[in-house]
Amino acid sequence: MALVKDAISFNGVGQTFATESGPLTALDGVDLTIAQHQFVAVLGPSGCGKSTLLRLTAGLMAATSGTVSVHGLPVTAPRDDVGIVFQQATLLPWATVADNVTFPARHKRGRVDDKDRARAAEVIAAVGLSGFEKRLPSELSGGMQQRVGIARALFLNPDILLMDEPFSALDALTRDAMGYELLKLWQASPKTVMFITHSIPEAVLLADRVVVMSARPGRIIADLEVPLGRPRDEASLRAPEVQDFAAHLRELLIAKEPVL
Repeated sequence: MALVKDAISFNGVGQTFATESGPLTALDGVDLTIAQHQFVAVLGPSGCGKSTLLRLTAGLMAATSGTVSVHGLPVTAPRDDVGIVFQQATLLPWATVADNVTFPARHKRGRVDDKDRARAAEVIAAVGLSGFEKRLPSELSGGMQQRVGIARALFLNPDILLMDEPFSALDALTRDAMGYELLKLWQASPKTVMFITHSIPEAVLLADRVVVMSARPGRIIADLEVPLGRPRDEASLRAPEVQDFAAHLRELLIAKEPVL
């Protein structure tokens, strides 16, 4: 049996920001391990430090205390094997879909070659946007723009995908559709995913595990396996044990003390 490796680990991680009114502690004593190719949703109230966890993993900031590691190495800077999808697609408005997707290559090497263009066509097709390669962001719907953002994150074929509430700005129907599209992408090409969300149904649909955080300063108050096999569909989400699990998550989110 193959040994499952840890892809992401937090050991005693704390994060404090300097503000005009004094120090603000966003995270306090976070210990968390995510195995390779595991899909973990991080659930918690606004301001609890969920996005800070993601940015620390991405190497976009350094922890005030503790250690954040990726594949056993401390994170000191952004890595090519870590892709990021933000709440907004943050596309270059003057660039086509294809040019937005290949932007990581242009940024890294200063050029885009035929191999890059072939890879871009592959990931654009994977997110369902074939035929839109020459469109500008202004010609796309919000859901399509977010698909471009996901394609760009997948372009360098990262082993780790960090997603910061990527569907929160979409309408309910588009959000549901994007959730199922993400499931198909992950099943076709498994990656380690840290998925930040406020949505209990979204967390239950997508994740292997759900990590629940307290209000600021963010601490982990629960780390639970989702009682649902794969593949998943709307019918499986209506199973009594899944409904009970979702209800338990709601209880945890309003609890004032950690539940062990």
